[in-house]
Amino acid sequence: MLKKFMILALAGSFLSACTTTDPYTGEQKMSNTAGGAMLGATVGALGGLAVGGSATGRRDAALVGAGIGALAGGAIGNYMDNQEAELRAQLQGTGISVTRVGDRIILNMPSNITFATDQDQVMPQFYATLNSVAIVLRKFNKTLIDVNGHTDSTGSAAHNQALSERRAYSVANYLSSQGVDQRRVSALGFGPSQPVASNATPPGRAQNRRVEIQIAPIKG
Repeated sequence: MLKKFMILALAGSFLSACTTTDPYTGEQKMSNTAGGAMLGATVGALGGLAVGGSATGRRDAALVGAGIGALAGGAIGNYMDNQEAELRAQLQGTGISVTRVGDRIILNMPSNITFATDQDQVMPQFYATLNSVAIVLRKFNKTLIDVNGHTDSTGSAAHNQALSERRAYSVANYLSSQGVDQRRVSALGFGPSQPVASNATPPGRAQNRRVEIQIAPIKG
């Protein structure tokens, strides 16, 4: 079952209790074991854009109330245009696709370049790519960031759901360790429930194994 994690008012106090030092980068980050569920319950999960318009509105309002700036009217399109252009420049040749859907930008990260088979730790060789994403997300800070994990249908539904959640947490944690404001970030796992290709073929299953970062403007 899809787990939707919602923010708690005292997120900061929980975060300090479950951070750890990344053995590869030396950066402080939330541990996947102690902090994975906490990330969903506190940092990130103002719920994700997938939970519907009213929840998105509450999420925007909460961030604006916390002092994070918002966009309105014609400023939204220009802001997202500029962010899209910088993401495309940063991610050219990395294997990550950049797709624009209305005011939303979607980064598609195939699992074969992000994780080892059936693992949830970001591969060290992918750090540089995520660093490039973080640079742009820090610069364009008037946006919501939804990190969504997806799997193919091979194996049990429970295993795939849990794996998709852990992978989403790993990417979200790493972005936070690179200075992306945790209050903007949501991490959700969808398991095999949202395929983009057929699970009947190896190429289709490879497309379905992915992490997506969806970026949308914070609206005032």
